[in-house]
Amino acid sequence: MSLHEVERLVKSKQRVADHGEVFTPAWMVEDMLNLVKEESERIDSRVLEPACGSGNFLLLVLARKLTAVQLRHGKSDFEKRHYALFALMCTYGIELLADNAQECRDNLADLFNTFLGIENDEWARAARSVLATNIVQGDALTMTVPSGRPITFPEWGYLGKGKFQRRDFRYDDLTQRASYEGTLFGQLDDEDLFIPSKTYPTMTVHQIAEQVSAV
Repeated sequence: MSLHEVERLVKSKQRVADHGEVFTPAWMVEDMLNLVKEESERIDSRVLEPACGSGNFLLLVLARKLTAVQLRHGKSDFEKRHYALFALMCTYGIELLADNAQECRDNLADLFNTFLGIENDEWARAARSVLATNIVQGDALTMTVPSGRPITFPEWGYLGKGKFQRRDFRYDDLTQRASYEGTLFGQLDDEDLFIPSKTYPTMTVHQIAEQVSAV
């Protein structure tokens, strides 16, 4: 790698010194995803990047998921839109620095909007609402947000016929489960050891979009 290429992966020397901030190049992310190719291309696989930066890793994950959406649901605009939103719902990130976290949300939103050919409609607002909860500014090591409260992630489910389900879980609980279940959220049910901190009524895209001003 040339010096110029290295410099493009660094925002500033001070941020490298303070936070160890260096961005993963696309070719490296692709090589990593190819090691788990089937999972990275599954629409409902939940992927968490605990130091997501501006989204270099998550963007390529989402791109693979959206390719799967097009292949499986591209003939139906209704299904394509709902499964594209579900693919976004299954994409998670934690980032220590506020500007990076917002840039990550913006980049993922731009990719989603481009895929559906939309700008600032109801679907774009729904995507923003999802990203406000899925991409968290916080510390993945302490599992807290800047206020000191525990990081909480939503578990989204697509129930079909335009209906989505959301349940919130504390990240520290999920990491304990993952240590023996092996996956984020795993197969959670009503008898699960970890109780959701909040369960929401089923929601439509319109209802999710309405939440964007409140998050």
